[in-house]
Amino acid sequence: MRRVVVILALLTLALPVAAWADTITTTNQTGTIAITGMTGTNGLGTNGTSAISSSGSQLTNFTWGTFSATSGKGGALGSVSFSTGALATGSVSAGGTFAGGGSFTIVGQGAWLAGLPGSPKGKTTLFTGSFVGPIDWIFDGKAGPKLTFTLTGDIAGTLYNGVSVGGTTTQNYYSYSGQLFSGIGHIQVGNTTLSTVPEPGTLGLLGTGLVGIALVFRRKLIGS
Repeated sequence: MRRVVVILALLTLALPVAAWADTITTTNQTGTIAITGMTGTNGLGTNGTSAISSSGSQLTNFTWGTFSATSGKGGALGSVSFSTGALATGSVSAGGTFAGGGSFTIVGQGAWLAGLPGSPKGKTTLFTGSFVGPIDWIFDGKAGPKLTFTLTGDIAGTLYNGVSVGGTTTQNYYSYSGQLFSGIGHIQVGNTTLSTVPEPGTLGLLGTGLVGIALVFRRKLIGS
């Protein structure tokens, strides 16, 4: 019986960490993208050379569990910036994939940061990471003179408090034919979702505890 109590105590400590799955969601708006390597003979980008980087995109919403902050009109909570690997398949104008790697950064600034765990102050890099695996670049179609695109990719990295997280970002853009061939695009809206990644040690403790409890109760049932 004492062994069961010990195992249950360990699980009581481990479960909140293993099951802590508060999701972080962010929204960013406005800003521009620069597409390098737009020097192919067809003006559509060059595989192995073309890449995308963003600048000036404003963080407008940050939600973590029950905590949520939204920027007011004309303001921002911080910024979101990223860069991709090189164009791997397809083309910039018709859609394709970019290689992973690059970078993805979320920066927060302002008094709202005090509501986060640890109460960071001033200008804080809330998340820093990179793309994992290929990044989808989808041509959504033409809306009048606008060419619309969606970029979607998995990202992984760490929060400001050292916790490992992973998730997905989806960024929507528009451009015009002349601008696109010059490597210029505009960010419409972006949405990013991040979740904590349980440490292997915590999962191991959880699994060992469950197995231990099962064996103890099995012996008691057989003994009875």
